[in-house]
Amino acid sequence: MALLVQKFGGTSVGTIERIEAVADKVITYRDQGHSMVIVVSAMSGETNRLAELAQQVDPKARGRELDVLLTTGEQVTIALLAMALEKRGYPARSYTGGQVKITTDSAHNKARIKSIDHERITTDLDAGRIVVVAGFQGVDEYDNITTLGRGGSDTTGVALAAALKADECQIFTDVDGVYTTDPRVEPEARRLETITFEEMLEMASLGSKVLQIRAVEFAQKYEVPLRVLSSFGEGEGTLITTEYGADKIMEQALISGIAFNRDEAQLTINGVSDTPGVAYRILGPISDANIEVDMILQNVSADGTTDFTFTVHRNDFETALSSLESTARELNAREVSGNNKIVKISIVGVGMRSHAGIASQMFEVLAKEGINILMISTSEIKISVVVDEKYLELGVRALHEGFELKQQP
Repeated sequence: MALLVQKFGGTSVGTIERIEAVADKVITYRDQGHSMVIVVSAMSGETNRLAELAQQVDPKARGRELDVLLTTGEQVTIALLAMALEKRGYPARSYTGGQVKITTDSAHNKARIKSIDHERITTDLDAGRIVVVAGFQGVDEYDNITTLGRGGSDTTGVALAAALKADECQIFTDVDGVYTTDPRVEPEARRLETITFEEMLEMASLGSKVLQIRAVEFAQKYEVPLRVLSSFGEGEGTLITTEYGADKIMEQALISGIAFNRDEAQLTINGVSDTPGVAYRILGPISDANIEVDMILQNVSADGTTDFTFTVHRNDFETALSSLESTARELNAREVSGNNKIVKISIVGVGMRSHAGIASQMFEVLAKEGINILMISTSEIKISVVVDEKYLELGVRALHEGFELKQQP
């Protein structure tokens, strides 16, 4: 039988009743003869509650002590789930990240895993126990408690699967797989049976919230088969795996999915001198303010000046706009403008590699709906456009239909 690592998120263990349901689900797999390692998050809302407590004591709370506080949420869940399994007659053992031991670097609140000592887990599995591990956490080389950042339990699950050479890492969530787009926007969105790591990374980076990007990167690096399943129902879910072979590419749809991001804002500086280093002078202060830039567009005019447009997260809009206005004065720019009422819509698919005309088809679909494109960005397997936020749902639905992604009757 297989060695399975299963991860259950906060919603899946949000109440005692749901923890009991998770125990029942784990047992169904155990009864099939599988060896089981379970990774759990804190109960839904608990990490936020703990963070709010920290804010009440110190609004600038961060670093080591915040990690000590936040990791207690998962410690509660592992103990309760182990109790639920023991009550049902299935030997179980719970471990914090430090007990495993999951060693990380010392970057508190956003640590990265360096190594995993899985000896204790292997010993327990050999003894027939179900092992329950706290997600989201580890310890550095000095035994300080660290956390992996929001969504870090996915990374814990994948990292354990890699270290144990598990047959599959299964991520149980409140959805039953990866869909062609968000079903709340397009009711006819279809669950994908399989998707490549490459496509999933693009979907995650472009706004899909199903999996944490770092977890997908980890799974791809160590070739861990990754499956997304529902905590609240049955089904095969979606398998995330390596690149399709040539035979599969022939059958693969041109587009696997449509992602979107509502949290975009656009800034433009007009009429700056078209000289070497001007892009750095514009974006350097933005970077110094710890603001990530997403898409960039530069237009050069006949008079030797350039217009420079870029996008940032909507939460950073005011800070970025203030920085840009200061830069504009230094560069004697003609004008600075901003727009925080935009969204990014992206189509993703490895099928783009072997088919021409995908971009023109996308633009044609949007044009027919009267949707004006403000910016365009492309890579080998994705095309992203920025449009006014009022066109988000219309654009997603039109593209979903245009590329024939809806469920088959």
